[in-house]
Amino acid sequence: MTRQRRAFDTSLKLEVVRMIKDQGLSVQNVSETMDIGPTAICLGEAVQRGANGQLGIGKPLTAEQQRIRQLEQENRQLKGDVDILKKRRPSLPAN
Repeated sequence: MTRQRRAFDTSLKLEVVRMIKDQGLSVQNVSETMDIGPTAICLGEAVQRGANGQLGIGKPLTAEQQRIRQLEQENRQLKGDVDILKKRRPSLPAN
């Protein structure tokens, strides 16, 4: 016999996070109180969403961090281009 997974909406997740952060309750305590398994409490996602439900709330990247990300992306692109060119290049006879 298999049990069907329950889905929890964002507002419930946010409420759980508020209970844990604001009231200082433990995950175990909240999960028992709200009849939710402790593994079903997705704190990472709910904490990232914040109070207004938007993703990506946090510290903005510094100019240096943005430049590093840009260079890493460019590096990945160039490596991919090199791999494509290596595959297309006809094999040259050895000297």
